[in-house]
Amino acid sequence: MSDSNTTYFSNPSHFILLGIPGLEVAHIWISIPFCAMYTITLLGNFTIVFTVKMEPSLHEPMYYFLCMLAITDLVLSTSTIPKMLSIFWFNSREIGFNACLTQLYFIHSFSTIESGILVAMGFDRYVAICHPLRHSTILNNHMVAKIGLAVVLRGGILELPYPFLARHWPYCRTNIIPYTQCEHMDVVRLACADIRISSYYGLFDVIFVTTLDLLLIAISYIQILRDIFRLPTKETRLKTFGTCTSHICVILTFYVPTVFGSLIPRFGFTIPLYVYVLMANVYLLVPPMLNPIIYGVRTKEIRDRLLRLLPQKGK
Repeated sequence: MSDSNTTYFSNPSHFILLGIPGLEVAHIWISIPFCAMYTITLLGNFTIVFTVKMEPSLHEPMYYFLCMLAITDLVLSTSTIPKMLSIFWFNSREIGFNACLTQLYFIHSFSTIESGILVAMGFDRYVAICHPLRHSTILNNHMVAKIGLAVVLRGGILELPYPFLARHWPYCRTNIIPYTQCEHMDVVRLACADIRISSYYGLFDVIFVTTLDLLLIAISYIQILRDIFRLPTKETRLKTFGTCTSHICVILTFYVPTVFGSLIPRFGFTIPLYVYVLMANVYLLVPPMLNPIIYGVRTKEIRDRLLRLLPQKGK
């Protein structure tokens, strides 16, 4: 009887996403800031891509990486937020099994791609500050394309086991996921099997990607700070370091909520579920919204080119 039940539920037709358990009556109100953040995300990131594409003077490695970041943020947010809003607005909680695994893969792979892009941007800052005369030689268009391809392949390949492992497990328990989206551990926890392989691989993936990428970024900034402290005047040091502040802000907005959202499910909840769900959504909502704002406000070249393009567009 048990075997027949396991076989029957081995590939459920769909899952049910509850949204934010405990705050169902507030879903409509919660949807307002979520929708606003998604709108800002779309406008901001499309603006970054449009500005860099239309302005030849911005066809440099830093801005190419920024475009990659913007595109990644667009895909990451679009793979999750529309479904969140449909839950809040229309109570559309059902998501197909294959759609759930696809969403799971997109969330994890594009999060890894974004992490890799931040490493590439840190390398760009290192070359620009520590080897300014060789910047155009080291980071030419061919090298930028190779780095971008490597980042995408790493994200796509490292996260590929997630949907395959999730599909492999038999599901004979509930098909209810008490969250707003499908993520690896949330799905495999519903399986009626020993899921240690999934758990260990997920933990390895988080630690490997996050630790490696943060280590590479830290090495870049150690070299950058070493060269900055060698500069003759305080004003020069501050001006040089100021070129890195946008990147540092983006790093903080991405890694802090990502680490929180990835590690808490593996070690149990110490906070109310609805608080965790809200906080876990931060890394899907906030970084894609803030990244174009941070770079738009902090990067004079983008501000100037955007202001120059807008009047031309209106003529």
